[in-house]
Formats: sequence, C-alpha cells, structure tokens
Amino acid sequence: MHQPDTSPRHSIYYDYKVYPFQRPSEMDDKKLRHKAVIVGAGPIGMMTALNLAQHGIPSVVLEADNQVSHGSRAIVFTRRSMEILQQVGVTARMLEKALPWSRGNSFYRGQCVFRMEAPDTPDSRFRPMYNLQQQYLEEYILDQVMHSELIEMRWASKVMAVEQDDNCVHLMVDTPEGEYRLTSDWLVAADGARSFVRSALNQRMEGASYSGQFVIADIRIDLDFPTERRAYFDPEWNPGNTVLMHREPDNIWRIDYQLPQGETPEQALSEASLHQRINAQLKMVGIDAPWELDWCSVYSARTLTLPDYRVGRVVFTGDAAHILPIFGVRGANTGLQDCQNLAWKLALHIKGVAGLDLVDSYSRERVQAAREIIDEAGKSTRFMTPPSKGYRLLRDATLSLSLQKDFVGPLFHWRTSRAHNYPDSSLNTAADNAVFASGPANGMPLENIQLSENDYLFDHLDNAFNLLLFNLTPVQLDQMQTLQATLQTEEIPINLLHVTSRPAEQAEPSVTRLVDISGHMRSAYGAGSGSVYLARPDHHVAARWLSLDVAAVKQAIDNILNKA
Repeated sequence: MHQPDTSPRHSIYYDYKVYPFQRPSEMDDKKLRHKAVIVGAGPIGMMTALNLAQHGIPSVVLEADNQVSHGSRAIVFTRRSMEILQQVGVTARMLEKALPWSRGNSFYRGQCVFRMEAPDTPDSRFRPMYNLQQQYLEEYILDQVMHSELIEMRWASKVMAVEQDDNCVHLMVDTPEGEYRLTSDWLVAADGARSFVRSALNQRMEGASYSGQFVIADIRIDLDFPTERRAYFDPEWNPGNTVLMHREPDNIWRIDYQLPQGETPEQALSEASLHQRINAQLKMVGIDAPWELDWCSVYSARTLTLPDYRVGRVVFTGDAAHILPIFGVRGANTGLQDCQNLAWKLALHIKGVAGLDLVDSYSRERVQAAREIIDEAGKSTRFMTPPSKGYRLLRDATLSLSLQKDFVGPLFHWRTSRAHNYPDSSLNTAADNAVFASGPANGMPLENIQLSENDYLFDHLDNAFNLLLFNLTPVQLDQMQTLQATLQTEEIPINLLHVTSRPAEQAEPSVTRLVDISGHMRSAYGAGSGSVYLARPDHHVAARWLSLDVAAVKQAIDNILNKA
C-alpha cells in the first residue's frame, strides 16, 4: 500500500500542512466514470482543474504526495503568468507576498558587464517578474481548488498503471487503504519531469541533455541587495562556471551554482561542500554574515519535448510534456501557458461543442512553442554551461571582451520567458489582420490596457470567447447580442466588451461597457468605429476586423470549433 510520510516537511520559514487521505467512492464498489482526471497536484495540474471548472467541467486530481512541493523550485513568475493566474483569483495573494523586479545584472571579474531592463509601461498591470517560492503559489491555487464544487482532490493517491481504449482511460491507483480502479473519459498528465504516465505509455522526449549540473540552495540571510537577477560568470571560487542569486520572500536567498565536471550530487550536497561554496560566494560579493540552510537540490539542464501532447485520450502538460532549463524562468511559466491553452479546448470538446481537432490544436500550438523555447533556451544554456571545448572557448572570449567593449553586453541576455504567439494557428481567420496599423495581431495575446486608475482590460475578460467591440452603433450592438444569444444556446461562451467614449444611448444587457474617454485603448488596438477583435478563451487573438461583419464573426468562431 502507498504510504507517504505523514510528518510535515521541515522548513525554517514555511509551515507545511499534511492533507489527509479520504477514501474515494470507487473503493466502496461504486461504479463511476469521470469526465476528466488530472495526475499531479503541482501548479499546472491544479490550474488545469480550475480552468476546467470555470467551463463547468468536473475533475478529479490525483497526487501521490500529501503536501505541497518541498523547497523553492519555481520562484520567478512573469507578467503573462500573473495575467493567467488573475483569471483564477490568486493574484491578490501573490501581490501581497511576492517580490516584484524588472532588472538583471551579469558580472564578470567583479564588473557588471550587462544590465537587462525588462519593459514596464503605465499599461502594465503587473511588473515584469515576481519572485515567490513555489510552495506559496501551490498553497494559493489549492485554496481556490478547495472552494470549487467541481474539483475533487485525492491526496496520497499514486497511479500504478494506465490503460486506455477508444472511449476512456483506466487507472490503477494505490492508496494508504489499498488499490482501486478509476475510469475517466480523459486523462491529463501533469505529473512532472519524471512523469509516470509518460513512461507507462512509452512516450519518449526529443531534444538535448547538457552535462552541467547545478546546486540549488535556499538560505536565510540578511542581505542588503535589491530584488533582481544576479549572474556571476567564471568566479574565482568556481572557475569556468556560473552562479545565480535571487532574493525570495521571508529573507530567503536562492543561490544556484554550477558544479565541476564529475562531481556527484551526493558529494555536492554534503554539509561540508555546501558550507564551503556558499561561504565562498558570499565572500565574493562582500558579505560576512551568518546564514541558515533551508533546502537544497541538484538539477541538470535539459531541453526536451514530446513530439505530440495527445496520445489517445491522454493529454500531457507542463513538465510531463516538456523539460526546459531554468535559465530564463521558463519551466512553470511555460506550463501555465500550457494549461490555459488546453483547458478551454478540452472543455468544449467534452461538452460536445467541438471535435478532436480543437484538442489537437493544443498539441500543435504548444509543441511549436516548446520547440521555440528549446531553441532560445539552448543558446542560454550553452552560454551558461558550455557543452564542448569550442563553446567554452567562445564563451570565455566573450567574457574577456565584455570588460572593454560595451557592444558585447547584450550577448549575456538570458532570453527570458515570454508570452508565445500562434500566428500560423489553424484557429486564426485572416480577415483584416494584415491591414491594422497597430494592436495585437492574430495569434498574439490581447494587450492589457489601463482604462482608468486600478481598472484594466484583463479585469473584464471572461473564460469565454471575448469580443472587443469598438464604438458600435445601437443597431450593431443589438446584432451582436443576438449572435451572443444564439451561440450561448449551443453552449458556446461569449463575452461582449463594448469599448466606447460615448454615453450609453440605451441599456446594454449582457454587454460589458469599457469607457475609453481618451481613446488610448482604441489607439493601442488600431481600432476605429465598428472595429472588432475576437479573442479565444485563453486571450489569444483569433481574428480582427476594421468594420463589423456579424456573419464573418460567426464564421470565425465556427472555424475555431471546426464547424466551418
């Protein structure tokens, strides 16, 4: 029988809670068939469950452990991730705890050779980056999960076998009270880099594994450094290698340092080795202060992806689908974009609104995104951990030259995680996309615009097809409301947002009115009177028109649902 440790994990700053196993109905011989089962209760698994619930789809979440994750793990969350998290109601708590930042410094031989500044504008509801330990994020998401009547959390539930046929997936689950069989229409594998589901289905990843290994160490220490990324190349105490430092909440600092070739994780994590190297790094930055270790681990840089994220009725997401190096904060941030892309597509298919092609578009779009990330991350990884003598020679020459030539600095750019675009998606409709002078093009996420103090466009987006309507006439609004009512009878969720500076000439039921007195949003979107943007439930633009064409809007939605 599966028996996870029932003692709370040790931490000098985080209070771990153990969640009890609750006997499921299947163990009492009840024959149930679920709509969706999610394996893995990390941020990606729970976010998938929340997003499905927002579309009315119930799910069961299986987690082999009985606590949130141990250690800081993912610590940097991007602006795009905050926009995604906003839709499930966790950003308020994030903002109370997380540390915002926008700069990164690269050091070589005691000199700052490159300073990165991430874009930040008045329209930015969120800062470019936020530092927060993963266990806090999991706690905040879990609180939302526990308030949902459509999500059943099953702790201490370890998947032992996976089988599927054309109609459903069968799981064998081991628990503290024995095994039981679980059946679901769909299975979402969000069980991380060591995914059991991926192994059980004999799915192999494609890509590269790099030889460099890093120690992650979370220490509590009082340092008077700003919140920003600090990268140290070829430090005296760790020649030829790289060290990263990040401030975290609760006076915790994360230090990542590269290991010499041939050193084992056991050697690297010995108490003597940790103390020697952490003290050497602190001494190098001019710090002589006591510190306390909270957690440590070893990881290696890998750039891998499955070639297809759907295998029958099993869909992979997050680290179960791809494994990316942490350089550029790509892991969890990429996973959050995965689950936002997947959930609405799977939900509409489960409801019978859309066919399998919509689910497959998740795989097409996100595999392409992963491959773009792998290309970008590979450049960063080869600079951080040169895989050959040739790469090391080039990296070392770049480091030396950076001390005299300013133009070399941008070569240190770490190509941070970004919001991915789908310009070639089969879900796009060309319409007037090419003739707009500005605004987010097809495949891009909507641009969050400040409408007034503490009021932004994304505050009004729904888990639906969002239609931005610019200065429509009353007749045009009536036409769009008629279309909305028609689509809603087919269980197609539609949210109408009317962007206008005019006072309301009549009541606008079922329409969200966005007041744009200055015309700032119209200008940012390149819109005139009658212009329309169609955004998918994951906020990516699918089509845009300079002038309203109701039939064309309907056809574009039909194209997404494969009804055209």
